Amino acid sequence: MKEKNPWHSPVAIIITVIGVIVIVALVIVAVLQNRPLAQKYKYGIVLDAGSSHTALYIYEWPAEKDNNTGRVEQKHSCKVIGPGISSYASAPQKAGESLKACMKEAEQWVPVKRHPETPLYLGATAGMRLLNIENSAASDKVFEAVGEALQKSPFSYQGARILSGQEEGAFGWVTVNYLDDRLSQGLETTGALDLGGASTQISFVSDQYDGSESPSNAVNFRLYGNDYELYTHSFLCYGKDQAQRLKLAHQTQSGPNAVEDPCQHPGYNTTKKYSVLYDSPCVSNRKPQGAPATFLHTGTGNVKQCQDVVKNIFNFTDCKYSQCSFNGVYQPSLQGPFGAFSAYYFVTSFLNLTDTSVPLEDVRKKLERYCATSWSQIVQEHPGVKEKYLAEYCFSGTYILTLLTEGYNFTSESYSNINFIKKIKGSDAGWTLGYMLNLTNMIPAEAPDSPPLPHAGYVSIVSICAVVIFILLLFSLRPLWARHCKKQQIV
Repeated sequence: MKEKNPWHSPVAIIITVIGVIVIVALVIVAVLQNRPLAQKYKYGIVLDAGSSHTALYIYEWPAEKDNNTGRVEQKHSCKVIGPGISSYASAPQKAGESLKACMKEAEQWVPVKRHPETPLYLGATAGMRLLNIENSAASDKVFEAVGEALQKSPFSYQGARILSGQEEGAFGWVTVNYLDDRLSQGLETTGALDLGGASTQISFVSDQYDGSESPSNAVNFRLYGNDYELYTHSFLCYGKDQAQRLKLAHQTQSGPNAVEDPCQHPGYNTTKKYSVLYDSPCVSNRKPQGAPATFLHTGTGNVKQCQDVVKNIFNFTDCKYSQCSFNGVYQPSLQGPFGAFSAYYFVTSFLNLTDTSVPLEDVRKKLERYCATSWSQIVQEHPGVKEKYLAEYCFSGTYILTLLTEGYNFTSESYSNINFIKKIKGSDAGWTLGYMLNLTNMIPAEAPDSPPLPHAGYVSIVSICAVVIFILLLFSLRPLWARHCKKQQIV
């Protein structure tokens, strides 16, 4: 009589089918449960109300990683048409109206369902600092008008305020290092150099600085489990626009009818009003008595003489500390790489001077040739640039080199540590991202927890376990197989 195959027995078949089903189900569940889900995002909006213009920035980050490991990135930016809000002191309502176009853009870029929960901030910098010094009532009215306009938006308006120079410098440092992933990985940090129209900031971490000398320059951060003792200082009136006023104020101390300016191109010729030049708290107390209404401003295009004129706006002699930058302000020795942004980048980019691997002496020679170029040729070579801006690049380039080398003490060797930047990984370098990260607590003080295994690793381990289970299942059926073989031999 023929022996029945034990593999065809109901028990063996049931065990095999169940085993296969369990293994397949285990793998499917592991893959489905742990697969990346469709990403949902949250948003934040910051308005940078600078001295010369206002810009709006929209930031985006993964919603499920809020306050943890989610990376914040810039989604969109919008430059407000017109001057900075401080320019509307005599007509404050226009300050609010100027923001409408960019706010409409923001409504289109942020999903409608996210509008009510999206925080909206406005931070004003040196332009409003100066207006607040000159006329605090006018400053308050500008903020009132801006607040009324922003409250009408569908976003969660969190208020508008003036940032201190120290905050502006510190948040710029946070932005640069956050975007470079230096904070989350505990790497050596990058110093931040910010040059605006009305002020300039320097911020960096130095082993020589513990806050004991000039503690007013110290800012302490604990980010991702690391402590940072940050040196930062802001020089009000030393942004490129106000520095130009300081230089011209020095050149017009005697109230002349004409000024020959080595910081302007040969052939440059324009008439300027004394009332406009001295219409700033940075220079208003220096206006010469009995000066005429206007003066003729002409250029000679001599960089070396221009540098001498620029040096006159700094005080390099008074220092009660172990070492200073300028104007008696303490500064520790420079350390590490530096990111230079805002006007630093725009001026050096126009002049094709962003490559700091080029020897500093060659940079000076290139700037010297540029400034010596006739004004008519400069205008002809740059038809798409407004003459107002073209007239500033010779001075601005000279001022930047003087500020960096004479002011902040960069040498021919350390100059190469500077990196002129506009964006980092698609996000603008500046204080706005750092400001929002701070207000929304997006950077944890302690290092965030991370899963023990990535998704792919988890699925791999589950799959291996499933294979092992299947093999064990086969081994469990081995007695049936042996019995079957034995009976076959007997037959």
